[in-house]
Amino acid sequence: MASEVKIQAESRTEFGKGAARRIRRADKVPAVLYGHGTEPVHITLPGHDLMLALKTANALLSIELDGDSQLALPKQVQRDPIKGFIEHADLILVRRGEKVTVDVPVVLVGEAAPDALVQVDHNVIALEAEATHIPSSVEVDIEGAQVGTQILAKDLKLPEGSTLALDEEALIVNVSAAPTAEELEAELAEAEAEAGIEHELSDEELEAQAGEAAEGEAGEAAEGESAEAASGDGESSSDE
Repeated sequence: MASEVKIQAESRTEFGKGAARRIRRADKVPAVLYGHGTEPVHITLPGHDLMLALKTANALLSIELDGDSQLALPKQVQRDPIKGFIEHADLILVRRGEKVTVDVPVVLVGEAAPDALVQVDHNVIALEAEATHIPSSVEVDIEGAQVGTQILAKDLKLPEGSTLALDEEALIVNVSAAPTAEELEAELAEAEAEAGIEHELSDEELEAQAGEAAEGEAGEAAEGESAEAASGDGESSSDE
């Protein structure tokens, strides 16, 4: 369970793109705090502190504002697509003991059988948990899992106090037979052909092609000589 992270906030009175740029230049993040039927509160948060806090999924934030403290969860976080820094954050208010529905990451533990390929159909699962007791992840044990193994949502061992908020028959992990090297090469060749990718032939491949071409030409020449010989025999018989 993640502990509360205290972050000192400031009220925000300037709005618009220009104001947002000025806030970010000061290494701060514009944010909105809302929920429980209250009016949205526009705030700014220290950029570095918020970035560190949000490295944990579903981080529980204790927002300190004007001498008051309120608990909140990140609802939506916008990041710069290139540099990755946080551009804006929507935070939703929660109370102690309140049940919330959150997406929790799935973490695989152990190694499947050597000939097995593990496919994760759900990287996150929806859980209902107390706002102050949200699990950081759900572990799925795949140690020694054989080909054909399927792990459904109902098979998961959930942290205490958490319940599923998705179909219990949902497939979480599927273990199938790992493709052979030949199958992988065939798939790669097919994908490259569809994409129009051509590779330069190696010296060995060029020599092999030249050898095949020479054999083909020799075979054609031999067939031609045989045909001429047969034609000559036919003409001789006619002359006689």
